[in-house]
Amino acid sequence: MFTSIAASHWMMVVTRLQDKITLDIQGPETKATNVYCPADGEWTGILFKFGTFMPLFPPSTLVDGAVTLPEATNQSFWLHGSGWQFPSYENAETFVDRLVREGLLVTEPAIESLLHGQPNALSARSLQRRFLNATGMSHTDARLIERARHATILLQRGRSIHDVVYEAGYFDQSHLIRELKRFIGWTPAQIKDRNRSGQLSFQYNTALLE
Repeated sequence: MFTSIAASHWMMVVTRLQDKITLDIQGPETKATNVYCPADGEWTGILFKFGTFMPLFPPSTLVDGAVTLPEATNQSFWLHGSGWQFPSYENAETFVDRLVREGLLVTEPAIESLLHGQPNALSARSLQRRFLNATGMSHTDARLIERARHATILLQRGRSIHDVVYEAGYFDQSHLIRELKRFIGWTPAQIKDRNRSGQLSFQYNTALLE
């Protein structure tokens, strides 16, 4: 068992288990969940940049969910009427490049301008609608998730709980505890406890807090 923490990004996950390979498109996760992973399994994940999405599988339809693409052969799957070889760690970039070339992976330019504070001609409502369509959540919710992940990294690096409250921008310690229990599934003390049994899912750097 491990704890899958909340994530504002979507990803593809290739699972190799008992001589069978599957590919799941996993949407953003708004809360922490416990996940069972068999010891003899192998997983490869491709995490996509915020604001990048597949029109065939909008993140807004996959929040807290996933879709398994149909198997074509034991080494390939069906996507948009074609057979695709399951990606691996070695060829992941080539796989993503093909998605882009075939128009199956696109980027919402309005999100780039929003994240970097650049002006654009869209109204606030239009920008919010595009943000939600491309990411599956509001900008505010995405920042809350990324702040909790950022606070977790700080705690794992040995920062005190008091310092993390200040550095991550929480009101007080109780606010930090509530947010981490919701998005991470562990309290600050549990995150700092190096003797604790259990594991958190993958952490990554984010641009959402800039």
